[in-house]
Amino acid sequence: MDNLLDSVEVRVLGCLIEKELTTPEYYPLTLNGLTNACNQKSNRDPIMALAEEDVVRALDGLRFKQLAVVAADGGRVPKYRHILAEKLGLVAAELAIVCEMMVRGPQTVGELRTRGERMHPFADLAAVEEVLRELTERETPLVMRLPRQPGRKESRYAQLFSGEPESVPEEGALPAEAARQRVTAEQERIGALEGEVALLRAEVAALRQAVEEFKAQFE
Repeated sequence: MDNLLDSVEVRVLGCLIEKELTTPEYYPLTLNGLTNACNQKSNRDPIMALAEEDVVRALDGLRFKQLAVVAADGGRVPKYRHILAEKLGLVAAELAIVCEMMVRGPQTVGELRTRGERMHPFADLAAVEEVLRELTERETPLVMRLPRQPGRKESRYAQLFSGEPESVPEEGALPAEAARQRVTAEQERIGALEGEVALLRAEVAALRQAVEEFKAQFE
């Protein structure tokens, strides 16, 4: 999708959504409240230790991308809210699912239902699957289903606001042994060195040819 978010922007946006759905009486959030939300040790993966300056930079990025604004409530200190629902036309159930992935990473349908209950009630797994289907089948998908990892019975889903995960193992693929990884790295290093040697040989041959041509001018 356009205007991909970095990891801090994803965390900040996820926390704004979460607090709107779970503690609306304290929403919109001050900078201090938002920073504390980002650094929570519960319901977060990975755990972060962001400074307020980090959150300010993320907020500036989100405001530029029209995903967050300063709330116009007339308070004595600035407060911030997201405008993701307005921008993308998302309902509460979709916001809850997207938020869970933003603050805790890829998850299974069961995990999304259990953990998302604090933000929006889901009658059963089928209700979560329906929301996921809608999010994956949008013209610009917001989530994707990841190939099932070795040793896992269920596939996980990931948000796409920060792009597709860097490495997605193929279903049924086994991780390479440490020794094989070292051999592969060594082979790649040797291949790079051989390429450099070939390039140097070509440069030396060109220099020799140039010298011979220069000598020929005085014979």
